[in-house]
Parts: sequence; structure tokens; C-alpha cells
Amino acid sequence: MQPDQVTIYTDGSCLGNPGPGGWACLLECGERKSELFGSHPNTTNNRMELEAVIQALRALTCPRTVHLVTDSVYVKDGLTKWIVGWKKKGWVTAEKKPVKNQELWQELDRLAAQHTIQWKWVKGHATDARNNRCDALAQYAARNQSRSREVAASRT
Repeated sequence: MQPDQVTIYTDGSCLGNPGPGGWACLLECGERKSELFGSHPNTTNNRMELEAVIQALRALTCPRTVHLVTDSVYVKDGLTKWIVGWKKKGWVTAEKKPVKNQELWQELDRLAAQHTIQWKWVKGHATDARNNRCDALAQYAARNQSRSREVAASRT
């Protein structure tokens, strides 16, 4: 892997929908690895999936080529397919309804523009060990309403 490349795995979890939620991300840049996670007391699974990617991209201190691995079709398709139309239509869907989680999509769009992102979807709760680790961390954060101690200190 090149020094300007980072691989990011993300996941979100929600105990109930809405309910207590958690997000997690793993960042790998060469030999350097970071695990970040956090929570929200009352949220949805989709918001936590978005938050995981947002927090991962916020952890990057300079533009990178990002290999982003997610089990969320919602996040992947939202940023690679749907967002162009949402912005053209003034943040309304094809059904003329307001886009849900608009503020998170806008923040994700702003952060993603700073990097070159290559998206990869993996099946959740399956054979990808890093995705499973993210899932476990997001569930831990949701259950315990906790945040990783590395969030402020870990920058890739």
C-alpha cells in the first residue's frame, strides 16, 4: 500500500430503530492501525452507518486515496449514486420528500470531496473479519454508550 493510501472499514449499529446507537471504523495505513467508535443515545441505524464514515474521514489529516469497505448499501449508493440528484433537486427525493439525514449527507459529501474514494461493499455479519470487528465495536458502543479513547489522538 502506498503511503497516501488508507483502507477504512465502517459499520453502524442500533438497538431498536430508533434507539441507542453506535458507530465504528477501522483505519489501516501501512503498519498503522486505528479503531474508533462512538455512540448516540437515540438514533437510527442509517445515521450510525453515516456517522462511521464521517468519523473515519475526519480522522484523516491530509488528502488520501481511500479504500472504503462498508456493509451499508445505503451509504455506498447514497454517496456514489443518489447524492447528485438530491443536490440538483434541492435535497428532495424522487418522491419529492425531504432527504432523510440531510445534514449527515452534506457533511459526508464535504469530507469525501477531499479524498479519492474507492468503495467496496461486503456482506454484513459474514466472513470479512474487519467488517465483523467494526460490527462488534459498533454494538459495544451502542450497548455501553461509550466512545473510543483514540478519537482525538488518532490521526492517519
